[in-house]
Amino acid sequence: MIEETPKKHYMAWMTLAMLDFVTIIRFEDVFYPYQNQGLSVIFSWIFLLIFYQLPYTLIATQLGLAYKDTEEGGLASWIRRGTGSDVLGYATSWMYWAQTVPYLVDVSNSIIVSISWMILGNNTLGKHMSPFMFGLLTFVIILIFILCESAYKNSLDLLSLIGGIAMFAMSVIFVILIIWALMHGGHIATKMEWSSFKPNFSVHYFSTTGLLIFAMSGAELAAPYVTRLKNPRKEFPKSMWMLFAMTVFMTLTETLGLAVLFDAKHIPHDFKMNGAFYAFQLLGEEAGMGKSLMYMYAIVCLLNFMADLAALIDAASRVFASDTSEKYMPSWLRKKNKDGLPVNSYVLTCSITLFLLLLSGTLPEINDIFNWLLNLNGIVSPYKTSVVFLAFLAFRYRHKTFAKDDFVFIRNNKGALAVGWWCFIFTFICATMGFLPQDVTFESPQWTKQLWMNIITVIVLFGTGFLLPWLRKLELKHQAKVNSQ
Repeated sequence: MIEETPKKHYMAWMTLAMLDFVTIIRFEDVFYPYQNQGLSVIFSWIFLLIFYQLPYTLIATQLGLAYKDTEEGGLASWIRRGTGSDVLGYATSWMYWAQTVPYLVDVSNSIIVSISWMILGNNTLGKHMSPFMFGLLTFVIILIFILCESAYKNSLDLLSLIGGIAMFAMSVIFVILIIWALMHGGHIATKMEWSSFKPNFSVHYFSTTGLLIFAMSGAELAAPYVTRLKNPRKEFPKSMWMLFAMTVFMTLTETLGLAVLFDAKHIPHDFKMNGAFYAFQLLGEEAGMGKSLMYMYAIVCLLNFMADLAALIDAASRVFASDTSEKYMPSWLRKKNKDGLPVNSYVLTCSITLFLLLLSGTLPEINDIFNWLLNLNGIVSPYKTSVVFLAFLAFRYRHKTFAKDDFVFIRNNKGALAVGWWCFIFTFICATMGFLPQDVTFESPQWTKQLWMNIITVIVLFGTGFLLPWLRKLELKHQAKVNSQ
């Protein structure tokens, strides 16, 4: 009797684009730089989209297709195979995982904020909840998602597709309503003059650029799913171009819309946490819909954050399955359950998360906690992104010629290396500048405190990774001793 081969389930390229989109640029990501840089952020977006995001997306496309046979390794495998170094591969695995933790906390914070607007209908979360309770609920949400990881793993495609489409639809609705308001005599809050668009190249300006990179980075997250496409060489570039197009649309049109609603020189202090809800509340009132539009956004926002959290946990679990983990990570950390999930790595995730929440709990208000954890992503995420460009440089130094059917970003090798070095240096500088606190007065006690919090957190997040090879070495010595008896 001939057994039939199970039909492989392929992922649609549009689904992959949405999966990546939902983990990269969120609707509220545009609000953060607007508070930091005002309307001059338009200049920053245009510059970054052309000279940074576009090459970044195409670089990730070439690497994803070049290393498509190493599905589970992702970025760590790119570095290992490009440099031939297991140590660098392991370091990349750890950095990739470590930078995910603050983002997990940030997304969980946003879930609580979304639920509070659904229940309270306003920005009074801080009056109904202490910073301690805010941190505790954040931890509980992460724990629940980790415990349910195997359950939603099989529905991740659908969850991400729904979340991505819904959030992109809200962005379109936002732009349409802005245009409608202007056509019906709506007032433009920000003066549209050259001085408003002109950037101020100060220390503060460059220290906040890392948050823009954080908002735009993550194109490499799609790479582990390349082999799930039916025709990767044709469909993967399509998904990445779609991702880039949606990013361009959201960043530019949304920023101009914010300038219509909010005076760039007088932005609410809690704009990063509540700005998106303020926007839809204002538009709803302008359109005679009351708060219904705001509630609609809160629901969509919640779905989007849930999809985001699920995708991040799934992607992070793949890193612990990389082809460098066995040599440098203790076996207990790589232990998998019957579903193939690295359960003890989730315990480590919860431990680091708890550390972040306890540290952030020393800040006076929920808004301070939200801003600090958000800004922390503007440090660790760009550091991780800089490794993508190192992987590209290593790849191009070793591969100077390509077949005609290969997807190649800039066939001239010197030109490709120049762009790779530009992206790496720029990203690394912006990440380092991000250590400077953004939402408090320069050199005030709170500024100094948050500066030390940033330094300590980055040391713990990245530094813990140096302990694991030492623990692995002790484990191997113990095993050798037991075997010799």
